[in-house]
Formats: sequence, C-alpha cells, structure tokens
Amino acid sequence: MSRDLLGYGGRWPDIRWPNGARLAVSLVVNFEEGAEMQVGDGDPRSEAIGEVVSVVEPGRPDPGQEQIFAYGLRAGIWRIADALERARMPATIFFCGRAAERSPHLARMLAERGHEAACHGWRWRPHADYADRQAEAADLDRSTAAIERATGERPVGFFCRGAESPWTRQLLAERGYLYTSNGFDDDLPYRDPASGLLVVPYALDTNDMKFFHPNGFVRAGEMVDYVRDALDVLEAEAERVQARLLNIGFHLRIIGRPARFKAFQAILDELGRREGRLWIARRGDIARAFLDACP
Repeated sequence: MSRDLLGYGGRWPDIRWPNGARLAVSLVVNFEEGAEMQVGDGDPRSEAIGEVVSVVEPGRPDPGQEQIFAYGLRAGIWRIADALERARMPATIFFCGRAAERSPHLARMLAERGHEAACHGWRWRPHADYADRQAEAADLDRSTAAIERATGERPVGFFCRGAESPWTRQLLAERGYLYTSNGFDDDLPYRDPASGLLVVPYALDTNDMKFFHPNGFVRAGEMVDYVRDALDVLEAEAERVQARLLNIGFHLRIIGRPARFKAFQAILDELGRREGRLWIARRGDIARAFLDACP
C-alpha cells in the first residue's frame, strides 16, 4: 500500500470555520466501558491497560479491571456531562456499540444534551484485527444499529482503537458514513481517495490516555499546560491565515477521576477564555463545514 507523505504540501486550504475563526476545536469523549475485553464477560482474556497493568493470569476473571472500567459509567460520566453542560460546549462521543447497548440510558442522556453520537466499533478493539471483510461488516452494522437505538441518532462518524483494516473505509462509505477519524497525520480534514470518505484527523497527544502511559501526564496540570501550548501554537498559525483543527480526547474512566477531572475543568475554562477566537464544534459539524468550504 502506498503512503501519502506529502498531504497538503504546506499549502493548506484557506478557509474560515462557520463563526469566522480559523481554528476549530473538537472535544471527544470515549464511551468504551462495557465493551472492553473481560474474562467475566466471556472473553479469553481481560483488558490489561488500566490504572495499573493487570497482573491477573490470562483466562481468569479480573474483577479489579472490571471495576476500574465501571467507574467511568457509575461516577465519571456525570462529572463530565455536567461540566460540558455548564460550559455550554458540544462534544463528540465515540460510542462502542456494545457499551451503548449495555447502558442505553446513559448514551441517550449524552445525546439529549446535544452531543454527537459517533461509532467506536462494536468492541474496544483494533479493526485491523479483523480477518475478513464479512466479519467486520457484521460488527459495523451491529454497532451502528445499537448506537442508533440507544441515542436516537444514526452515527455518521467513526473511530476505532488502534488502526483500521484494509476494508474499514470502504465499508463505512457503503453504509453512508460521512467521516472517519483514524488519521493522525494532519491538522485539517482531507479526502481519502480510495473510499471518498472524509478523514477528520484525531490526536493521541492531547489525550487523557497519556495519564495511563509511562511517558505521559502524571498531574492534571501537565495535560492542561500541554493543551494550552497546543492552542498557543495553532492560534499563532491561524493568525498567519492557516486554518487548523485541534482535537482533545477524553475517557470516562480516566478524566472522570477526581484528581484528573481538574484537568477537564481547566481545559474547558481555557477554551472558554479563548472562545471568541475558536470554533468549538462536534466532529460531524466540522466535517460538513469543511466540505462546504472545500467541496
């Protein structure tokens, strides 16, 4: 497979977002709890990544890991949803289909508060792991239907853990999806030539998963400072007439913990202070606005 290492070649399209700003910000909240691998749910192994790396022998249930994930839905989600409502900022929710199916009242609550329902696959797993097109297609259909039933909204956006398969984008295009977010290679959306799907890039650096990585954030302020630095750089580029997109990713069980929640609150406050210079929008709206500006 050929790789596009050129992209826009330093000549990004000269666009303004709908409110006149040149810098768009996407807030993403990942809703994965209940869709992770757990022996207690019948899987051959339990998810290893959590507050600590699981030391339970593969094939045995790990109730501790189950509870670490459950915290996101039992406690974290309410802090996050209420903070977004107070700030009057919209987010995109990456729903795993099985997670939405298991907690439909929580999924519906987020949709009713105006947040976008996007598809995060059926399980919290890489789509690159699918051995054939048919199996992936079946899970895409299953997750799309589960998210629509839970939220009342048919998803038009997609992102999976890890990487897509060779068939993912074509399968999404065939099902009427507008965009995928499995792209980490640009500061603006772009069209995938093979599928025609729009790629709205995502980011793993301005992301609370870094709290779970040994080379990542430790204290809440470290993530806040990092996001603030990203905003400073991108705003300066926007002043030089270069349109940009900043993605900030969160997880219910990670940023929902009290000490890390301070980072969430502070980032929303920082965005609020800069609101007149930004367009804070759901990813579907960002995709549509980009296509309107660059048909």
